[in-house]
This record gives sequence, C-alpha cells and structure tokens, in this order.
Amino acid sequence: MSRGVRSALLRWGVLVVAVAGWQVVARAHGSVYFPPPADIAGHAYDLWFSGPVGHAFLTAEAVDNILPSLGRMATGFAIAAVAGIALGIAVGRSRRTYALCNPVLQFARAIPPPALVPVFVVVFDFGTPMQLASIVFSAVWPVLINTADGARNTDPLRLEVAAVLRLTAPERLWLLLLPSALPRIFAGLRLSLSLCLILMVFSELLPGTANGIGFTLTDAQSRSDLLTVWAALVLLGALGHLLNTGLLAVEKRLLGRGRPV
Repeated sequence: MSRGVRSALLRWGVLVVAVAGWQVVARAHGSVYFPPPADIAGHAYDLWFSGPVGHAFLTAEAVDNILPSLGRMATGFAIAAVAGIALGIAVGRSRRTYALCNPVLQFARAIPPPALVPVFVVVFDFGTPMQLASIVFSAVWPVLINTADGARNTDPLRLEVAAVLRLTAPERLWLLLLPSALPRIFAGLRLSLSLCLILMVFSELLPGTANGIGFTLTDAQSRSDLLTVWAALVLLGALGHLLNTGLLAVEKRLLGRGRPV
C-alpha cells in the first residue's frame, strides 16, 4: 500500500470516527440543540439534494440559495485573484516600489472587512454589489502581498541573464516573475479562498439579503429550525473542504508537487 493511500485512509478514518462519536453522543443526550449527524444529513438531502435528475438532483431551495452564494463567491474570488496577481507583480518587480507600497498594503490588510460594511452600504446600498465589494476587499490582500513577495524574491542571477539575453518585459514576466512567484501566489489564493467563503456568508447575514446560504442561516434561526442551521453549517464546511482540495489539485498540477491538505 502506497504512502498516499495510507494517508488518505487515515484521514477518512479520523473523519469516520469523529462523526460516529458525534452520532453516539448526540443520540445519548437527545438535545434538540445538537442533533445527530444522521438527522442533519437526512434533512440536508431532503432540503437541497432530492431534486430531479435534470436539475443535477438540486431542489428549488438549493437553486435559490446555494447557487447564488457560489456565484457571488466565485465572482469575488476571480476578481480578487486577477487584481491581486496583477498588482502584486507590478509592485514586486521593483524593490523601490515594494518598499514604498508595503506600509500602505499592510495598513489596508489590517482593516477588518466587516468594519467597512457601513462604507460599502453607503456606496453600493444593500445587494450583490455591496456583497461583492466586501468579498473582494477581504480576499485581494493575501494574493497581492504574497504575489509581490514572490516576485520580489526572483533570483537576481536569472534577472541578469534575462538582461543579457535582452528579454522583453512580457517575456520576463512570463518566463521569470510568474514562475518565481507561483508558489507564493497559490499560498495567497488558498488564504483568499477561505476569506471569500467567510465574507460570502457574512455579507448574506446582513439585512436586505433575499437569498444565499447566509440568508438560509438567519431565516432558519428566526424560525428556530435548528436542523436547517446545522445543515447549512455542515454544507459550508464541506464546500470549504472541496474548494480547498480543488485548488490544491490545480497547484499540484502546475507546480509538480503536492502539499498536505
């Protein structure tokens, strides 16, 4: 048995033991506030994944709430990734520019995104533009700062060789700066992806939201529907794991190596 297979079996074994322990303890106590995972899974299936085959088994509830959340998150992540990589390369390619911009970047990164929600509400009002602004502002900094740091640490010898070979600016970008920064870019993207998920939910908890997973949470809480609350929490955890696993697979393919999940 290979090392990778053993590692995968061990991770799944820990998960199974944890869920089984949760099931036993929840059944033994019978608390309405902590339902067993089997009940949560059954409720999540009935609520979101018992739809027709033509709709990929998604119910109307899933289409109305899960898909809009994923759309906001994907859009915010894409904007943050493109802007962060572009600005990070621009800042990191010059040590002087990096030194000048770094204090501003560190200051902006330190501002908690929820603290800017009143500003975003004034500028964009409640709705999708405000939600996207919250997601992008939170997610862009890890990508930008990691990209700038990766580009700044490009091997000076390679830059001298590029100057001798008279490579053009696009050639230096494609052949030197991006490959050098790629490991740090993916480190920033992983942080950014987690922040996108968090800010997506937070933005949907605010008044004026009509759909989304966060809206499902607040609506279920207002109705004391604890099974739906737990189902939404488990769904968010599963989405976070799946998205992180997918990004790791892309990283492994591009960099030719893997990292532990």
